[in-house]
Amino acid sequence: MFSAELRDLTATTWRAAVEHRFVGEIGRGEVDPAVLRTYLVQDHQFVDAFVALMGAAVATAPNASARLVHARQLGLVAGPENDFFDRALDALDVPFADRTDPELLEPTRGFLDLMDAARGGGDHAVCLAVLLVAEWLYLDWAERAGAPEESVQREWIELHRGPAFTDWVTFLRLEFDRTAAGLDDAGRARVQEAFTRAVELELAFFDAAYDA
Repeated sequence: MFSAELRDLTATTWRAAVEHRFVGEIGRGEVDPAVLRTYLVQDHQFVDAFVALMGAAVATAPNASARLVHARQLGLVAGPENDFFDRALDALDVPFADRTDPELLEPTRGFLDLMDAARGGGDHAVCLAVLLVAEWLYLDWAERAGAPEESVQREWIELHRGPAFTDWVTFLRLEFDRTAAGLDDAGRARVQEAFTRAVELELAFFDAAYDA
């Protein structure tokens, strides 16, 4: 399957992301508050672009069944996950201006550009590639993390694992592989480029939280 091929192709970068220092620390509830603020403020900037990308996946899905699965997940991102940011940023005493208009770190800007390009291109396979990395890689690292007592870090982990989230990632992989099977060489190359770039940005995003 193409998803497995791309996962293997990016294995070194993927592993560095899911075994990142951040993953170990959040699993113990030990991420430094300054690092956690930077990470969550920057991640919060993805919400609008991610919702738009998921909307594009809804619009370009090949059938009603797939469209409904995408739409249900879109509702979760716009609801419980978005609510988490409000509570977490309150708990971390993040000023309003830093929530709405922070200085964007380079990986944040890169991921926003990637999501906007995927959405604007109207290519379902490319939309799926970016979504798949964002969700699959997070499931992978969240399943490696522990269950810390600190509430913000624990909730961020729990949002990205468990049966419902696992089912969502499984759906994305199946839909991605089905879609990729119908692509020509140029289409597969576009998808591979988007997938690889997304994995690179995920690792860079973790690094940037410590480098800022």
